[in-house]
Amino acid sequence: MPADLDAALAAIDAANRADPNHIGNQPRALLEGRAATAWVRQLTPEAAPEVVIAARAHHLRRWEVPRASYPEGRAGYLRWRSDQKRRHGEDVAAILDEHGFDDAQTQRVRALLERRGLGQDPDTQLVEDAACLVFLETRYDEMLARLEHDHMVEVVRKTLAKMSPAAIGAAARIELSASARQVLADATDDA
Repeated sequence: MPADLDAALAAIDAANRADPNHIGNQPRALLEGRAATAWVRQLTPEAAPEVVIAARAHHLRRWEVPRASYPEGRAGYLRWRSDQKRRHGEDVAAILDEHGFDDAQTQRVRALLERRGLGQDPDTQLVEDAACLVFLETRYDEMLARLEHDHMVEVVRKTLAKMSPAAIGAAARIELSASARQVLADATDDA
């Protein structure tokens, strides 16, 4: 059976529709997956199907393993994030197998989800760019309400450091609150 990109994306969406966390009236993972796909297609219209799938699946069933289930602090956060990327890869592999993707394609999607080759692989960079842009669109204001200005500047500075120049340019065009725009400006000025 030939690979069916539309069916794979629909299966990812179906899984993410179960997210109990919402942004507005949409499940968070569903909205974030679709937004990441849109960013990939905006930044690189000719992106390979594996890149589109990785963007769509970058938070696949993420709510099932909450951040709070790992230790506090940076080390706990990094372990949680790494484990999540690996789990997303396992979950998407089952979906891709059902929709005709071969092992090489599946392994490529898994590598993209785990951000292997970040800094050297343009496709990995594209997935990272999309994830960072989605963060700025959907989670930025939420964090801004919880963290002090200087801490938030550091978070945004680290986010920008992972992004390509094209993605940073796109970030500057995202509609943000005045306080969020100020943090972005301060992070950019300090970079």
